[in-house]
Amino acid sequence: MIHTKRGLLLVAALTLVLALLVLFPARIAYQWAAPPELAASGIHGTVWSGRANAVAMDGIYLSDVSWLIRPLHLFTGKLVYRVKGAPISGFVEGNVGIGLGGTVTVSDLTASFPLLALAQTLRVRGLSGDATLQFDRIRIRDGLPIMASGTVQVNDLLAPSLSREPIGGYRAEFFTQNNGVAASVEDTDGVLDLAGSLQIKDDRSYQFIAQLVAKPETPAALRKQMQYLGPADERGQQELRIEGRL
Repeated sequence: MIHTKRGLLLVAALTLVLALLVLFPARIAYQWAAPPELAASGIHGTVWSGRANAVAMDGIYLSDVSWLIRPLHLFTGKLVYRVKGAPISGFVEGNVGIGLGGTVTVSDLTASFPLLALAQTLRVRGLSGDATLQFDRIRIRDGLPIMASGTVQVNDLLAPSLSREPIGGYRAEFFTQNNGVAASVEDTDGVLDLAGSLQIKDDRSYQFIAQLVAKPETPAALRKQMQYLGPADERGQQELRIEGRL
C-alpha cells in the first residue's frame, strides 16, 4: 500500500498521463503531427484505436481506414499499428511501424486492388489491370524503399503507351541487395515472353532490363513497337532497358 501523500500524488499523476495517452483523440494528433501531403477526413477514435472515412497521400486514396496499436512494440522504441483500408475496390491490410529515425516498416502486408488506384502516382495514363501484393516486409526511408521481401502479381495489364489491348499477367519477386532493392520479373500469361530484373539503388536510381520474345498472340501494334528495340539475338530475344531516378 502507498502510505504517503507524495506517493498517492505520483500514482494519480501517472494514471492521468496514461489516461491522456490512451484516450488522446486521433483528430488532434492528425492536426498536430500529420505531414502536409497527408489528407484525412472523418477521423474518429484515439491514437491507439480509431478510424477515418478517407485517407489520401501522393495520389493514393483509401476509404474506411482503421488502425489498432500493437502495444508490445512500444518496448522496442517503435510505434506499430495494424492498419486496414479499402482502395477503389479490394483491400489493403498490414502492420505499419514508425521508428525513432522516421523509418517506416510495413510487414505482413496483403493487398488486392485495381491498378487504376496507382495511375496518378505512377503517372501512367489509362493504366488498368488488377494487382495482388504479398510482402513479409518493406522498409522505407525518406520515401525510398531500402528493404523488401515479397511479390507483386499483375493480371490483365493494360498500358495504352504500350498497347491498346491488355497484355496479360506478370509477376515480380522483390528481395534486398547490398545497395538497394531488386526484383525478378517474368510473365505468367502475358502476350510477351518476358524475363527481366528491376534494381532500385540507394542513390535513388532505378534500372529495368528485360529480354522479350513475341508470342503468336502478341498484338500487331506491340510487335511494331518492338522493332525499335533493335535486332534480336540468336535466341530471338530483344532487350528492353528503362532507367531513371525516383
